Amino acid sequence: MATIKDISRKCGVSPATVSKALNGYPDISQKTAEMIRRVATEMNYTPDAAARLLKTNISHDIGVLFVDEHASGLKNEYFSRILNSAKEEAESLGYDITFISQYVGGRSVSFLEHCKYRRCDGVVIACVNFDDESVRELIQSGVPAVTIDYTLDGGSSVQSDNETGVYTLASRLIELGHDRIAFIHGENAQVTDKRLAGYRKALKDHNIPVRSEYIIQGKYHDPESSKGATAELLAMTEPPTAIMYPDDYSALGGYNEITSRGLSIPEDISVTGYDGISLSEVIKPQLTTWRQNTDGIGRESIRRLVSMIEKGETYSSDEISISGRLLDGYSVKDRRSQL
Repeated sequence: MATIKDISRKCGVSPATVSKALNGYPDISQKTAEMIRRVATEMNYTPDAAARLLKTNISHDIGVLFVDEHASGLKNEYFSRILNSAKEEAESLGYDITFISQYVGGRSVSFLEHCKYRRCDGVVIACVNFDDESVRELIQSGVPAVTIDYTLDGGSSVQSDNETGVYTLASRLIELGHDRIAFIHGENAQVTDKRLAGYRKALKDHNIPVRSEYIIQGKYHDPESSKGATAELLAMTEPPTAIMYPDDYSALGGYNEITSRGLSIPEDISVTGYDGISLSEVIKPQLTTWRQNTDGIGRESIRRLVSMIEKGETYSSDEISISGRLLDGYSVKDRRSQL
């Protein structure tokens, strides 16, 4: 295995110059740095992670905390896309990804203990119960952390534009002549609060009363929950003409319940989803939904975390919102001619 000394001999420069070039120090000329990196590649040089950790106190290992209570894991397309883009961005910046759990070598540990065991420089936190004591311990430990779709006082977070997304979907329904719009939302969380705010704001801005009976709590990524909520809405004396679902996968439950009653989408009931996963484009009729920018969320969360790791105390925490976009399908009826 090639070493820094081997590269220095072949390049005719000092080992210190090789080290600076490989670590991106600016006091090496571009020509020399490019030559050194080319030779290192030709010699199949691989940095010694242990030695690098001792020298820089940076392991170049990023932890990802992802706990899915619905047990869909990485089969959940929304989160798998975020995590895939996060992995690609981390690798491009010279970092590896490690999933953080509560088990090491068959024994139970806290998230913080696992993070320390893996010598993670920082952690991206997504899809967890932020009231969990082990999650709180990790967040309050001082380990650099970036949260996804959750804001912490004084912390850095990357948010999807949940309020704007639901506001835009509800406004599109209203533009097409709907004023009896139901909203099935997920469990209590910051994401849900923002989506409810977007729903209420859209109705208020268009002078449509918010009917509490049209707002029903379901579960994210759970078609059975949405199926039951849909049945409740359709059984009302004055059922809605449109139903908004918490995500595209949950909308499947709505599709099944609506069609099982001999009703048609969108002729009898209009439907919208959320997330913009592949499923939304293949179900019939194609679903009108909001596509979240999963690539942007994943990459930006890693960029923020790496900046936090490398800048240390000079890093200023902040919150950034990543914009999505409306995807018009064929699941919404234009009712304007009936008004």
